[in-house]
Amino acid sequence: MSTKTHSPLQIVIVDDSPIRAAILEGGLREAGYTNVLRIEATADLLARISAVDPDVILIDLENPSRDVLEQMFQVSRVVKRPIAMFVDQSDAASIQASVDAGVSAYIVDGLKKERIKSILDLCISRFNAFSRLQNELEQTKSALEDRKIIDRAKGILMKRKNLSEEQAYDLLRRTAMNENKKIAEIAQSVVTASEMFK
Repeated sequence: MSTKTHSPLQIVIVDDSPIRAAILEGGLREAGYTNVLRIEATADLLARISAVDPDVILIDLENPSRDVLEQMFQVSRVVKRPIAMFVDQSDAASIQASVDAGVSAYIVDGLKKERIKSILDLCISRFNAFSRLQNELEQTKSALEDRKIIDRAKGILMKRKNLSEEQAYDLLRRTAMNENKKIAEIAQSVVTASEMFK
């Protein structure tokens, strides 16, 4: 997600209390964020947030029950957006659960209008940093899987065609170039075909 500047940023506030939501909204408007929508933390929250598809979600819970927290964590796992959660009181288990669920900022007893801009900035930057790490991890996993498949395919070619490792890799590479595919795709085809002929 690219960080947008002030006005275009769409922010959803999830809060049952109009007074508390007004504090958040006031702080956001003073900081230049005008595209703000409030949703009450009731049934179908996930569907309602998904329908809006905001850039950032601010969740404000006075005394969150386990059920309400679980619903909020479900939102944070499904809706891949920066989420700041404000709570009046908390415990270590709730904080850990929120971090595990992907909440970018978890603020206990910190609902002050003048702090909202800095909390929002922190929330977005932490989300972006976490997203980059997740992408890097996925790319690394994918590269590792590709490497394993290529090694298996090389082994099969070496055995079946009596090739050296270098010759087997060269054959995979040339075939990939000729077919305009990735080496890992060709390697997967070799492995699949080999399993069929067992």
